[in-house]
Amino acid sequence: MSAVTPSPAGTIDEAAIAEKAEKAVARVTQAKADIAKIIFGQETVVEQTLVTILAGGHGLLVGVPGLAKTKLVETLGVVLGLDARRIQFTPDLMPSDILGAEVMEQAQDGSRAFRFIQGPIFSQLLMADEINRASPRTQSALLQAMQEYHVTVAGQPHKLPRPFHVLATQNPLEQEGTYPLPEAQLDRFLMQIDVHYPDMEAERRILLETTGAHQAEPKVAMEAAELAEYQQLVRQMPVGESVVNAILELVRAARPVEGADRDDVTKLIAWGPGPRASQALMLTVRARALVDGRLAPSVDDVLALAEPILQHRMALTFAARADGHTVRNVIARVKARIG
Repeated sequence: MSAVTPSPAGTIDEAAIAEKAEKAVARVTQAKADIAKIIFGQETVVEQTLVTILAGGHGLLVGVPGLAKTKLVETLGVVLGLDARRIQFTPDLMPSDILGAEVMEQAQDGSRAFRFIQGPIFSQLLMADEINRASPRTQSALLQAMQEYHVTVAGQPHKLPRPFHVLATQNPLEQEGTYPLPEAQLDRFLMQIDVHYPDMEAERRILLETTGAHQAEPKVAMEAAELAEYQQLVRQMPVGESVVNAILELVRAARPVEGADRDDVTKLIAWGPGPRASQALMLTVRARALVDGRLAPSVDDVLALAEPILQHRMALTFAARADGHTVRNVIARVKARIG
């Protein structure tokens, strides 16, 4: 794709953006259709995961075992043309098992030197399976990589391949022997994507199509370089003033307030989302429009993505939790003010 041509006023050429977006929509629609041949009954999960990747971020998939979270990541790696790897997080996993390590090697002439052996993090799509089962020390090995796209081993920085995405999974039920992710690491994830049980018809299709002698295999729909171009396109798509205002109102309404402005909703919130949540919404609403075949986002996109963007970036007070309130219910009340 050619570079976007600025207009004489210094703004982006909207006609060029529209032309590129139309081509991208066709490619993304094909990729979505190819994923749907492998993953059944999880349309919202597939959409939100594609949005996360097109927006250039990382996703946290939360759901009980057996809901095809691992299969989804494997399928995405093939369809999007990404070099995908998987790490099973366990309590004895060490940071070097993720990042890699330096080893001493002896040459034929007897000289010795250190050589860096890359770990599985040197991939374009990394699946961190059951990330909360590893110790905080090992979890923190992903922090620098997810934010700065390089790792430091023995004082030497090593760049990660681009695009680079982490899709981590977490079981919301079995918490014994786990290490909950700290708020700083949760904030590194662009979205928390909740994976629910499939409906009756989807589960029927799963039974019929995955237990026979022949099963569908994912096909490559695009290349990594092409995906990187679409990620840049997402950042160039126009956003209307009404969408910007809706993002600001939504995020600011999900923060605690002191004094006379405190109301029935804000008094339930212990801490709320920062400006990074607003940035996340600005990117993801554009990506969602592209996935949905539209050239510009709307306020409906803001409302649709409010929960996956905000739910892991806020917490309720002890009194609110004791009264039976949940983060999702509070977000729904905040959305009602916007919608």
